[in-house]
Amino acid sequence: GIKAIGNGAVELYHNNSKKFETESDGVTVTGTVSDSIGNVRRLGQVSATSSFTIASDHADKFIRQTTSGRTMTVPANVFGIGSMITIVNRSSGTQTIAQGSGVTMYNSADGSTGDRTLAANGMCTLLFTASNEVYISGAGLS
Repeated sequence: GIKAIGNGAVELYHNNSKKFETESDGVTVTGTVSDSIGNVRRLGQVSATSSFTIASDHADKFIRQTTSGRTMTVPANVFGIGSMITIVNRSSGTQTIAQGSGVTMYNSADGSTGDRTLAANGMCTLLFTASNEVYISGAGLS
């Protein structure tokens, strides 16, 4: 049920248990907060074993690549500003993160652009600052 409180607050209940409450400085939620990806406090996972172009449904998730020597291509005009993707190389060899056509991918360590290599068991994150501009940073990244 819904309960309006005299001070302007609103409370939402499920089976007589308060789950959501508005307050003057925000909201309080009791329980899990989820969206189409899942629990908003956890990254969704994409399992990978082949080369591919990173897709829109990979936004705000992590890619767990388990086969050595694969290429993941970062495309232009797919991701919005603020989208982030983490890549985990869970293999014994390197992975290539390729700068796709029309994309400028900056290595945040030195400002250089171009394809990157992710070492075995390395991890990196892509941050999109425009639809065709991305920054990449991580451990084991060259």
